[in-house]
Amino acid sequence: MPVLGSSGLEVFPLALGTNTFRWTASAEESHRILDAFVAGGGTFIDTADVYSVWAPGSTGGDAETVIGEWLAAGADRDKVVIATKVSAHPALPGLKPGTIATAIEQSLKRLQTDYVDVYYAHIDDPDTPLEESVAAFDDLVRRGLVRHVGLSNYTAERAQAWIDVARACGAALPVSLQPHYNLLHRTDFERRLRPVAERNDLGVVPYYGLASGFLTGKYRSAADAAGTRRGATIGDYLTEAGFAAVSELRAVAAELSVAPATVALAWLRVQPTVVAPIASVSAAEQLDALLASATLDLSPGQLDRLTAASDAFAATRTAA
Repeated sequence: MPVLGSSGLEVFPLALGTNTFRWTASAEESHRILDAFVAGGGTFIDTADVYSVWAPGSTGGDAETVIGEWLAAGADRDKVVIATKVSAHPALPGLKPGTIATAIEQSLKRLQTDYVDVYYAHIDDPDTPLEESVAAFDDLVRRGLVRHVGLSNYTAERAQAWIDVARACGAALPVSLQPHYNLLHRTDFERRLRPVAERNDLGVVPYYGLASGFLTGKYRSAADAAGTRRGATIGDYLTEAGFAAVSELRAVAAELSVAPATVALAWLRVQPTVVAPIASVSAAEQLDALLASATLDLSPGQLDRLTAASDAFAATRTAA
C-alpha cells in the first residue's frame, strides 16, 4: 500500500469520504458502508467535525459520531487510519489555539478513540498568526492526541508558509495536503500546489475526485442534472466539452468492463504525488466501483486519451 507523505502511514489507495453520513446515508447504512469498505480492503477514513452541518437538523459532528459508534460496536481501531479536521465548524471556526484544543477533544469524544491519525487544518485562518496555529497542532502531536498534521483547502503560498514556520520552530511538519482535484479540475493543483507537495514530501488526498458525481457518467445532458441534489454543484461541467470528456471516460470504462467512476478514480490515483483520492457513497452497494479503482491499471494510451479530453475541457474554460 502507498505511504502518506513522510508519515510512514501505509494507507489503502482510496479514502472513504464520510460527508454523506446521517445526510444521504442513515446511521445504519453508514455502518454498512464502513463494514463493506473494510471488508474490501479499505483502511483510510476521511471525516471532519463539520460533517454534515448542511443536513436538515444537523449541528455538525454527525459523521464523527457515526464512526465512533461503529468503532464501539467492535470495529478494529488499529486497522483503520482516521483523518478528521478543524476550523470549519460554525461553533468552532478558525485556528486559534483554544479553538483547536477544544475541537480535538470534542472530535475524539465523538469518534470514541484516543487519537486521530491525521488532523487537518480544514480551512485557512488568515486572522490567526501561523506561529500560533502551528504550535497548537504541534502540542496535540506531542500529547499523543494526533499522530500527524495535514492541510486542506490551502493555497500554495499559505501551505508553504505553514511548513516554513513549522520547520523553523521544530514543530510537527504537515504530511498531507487535501486539495480539490479531479479529471476536470486540474489547473490550480497541478500548477501551484503540486510543486509544494513535491518539495515537502506531502501525500496528496484529493477531494471531489468524482466531480460531485459528474464523473460517474450518469449525466448525459444538462437535462439529466436539472432538479437533482447535485445539479447546482456540477453546473460548470455541463458543457459540450464536459460531456465529451465523460464520453471518453465511458468508452475507456467499456473497454475494461468497469464503471466510469472506477476509471476516473484510477486516473486520479496515478497522478504524481496523489496517494489516495477521496470518494463517498450513500449506499454500501455503490462501493464496489470505487474499491475497484485501487487496483485498476490504465494503459498509457487510455491515460493519454483521458488527459487529452480533460485538456480539451480546460481549454474551453480558459477561453470562457
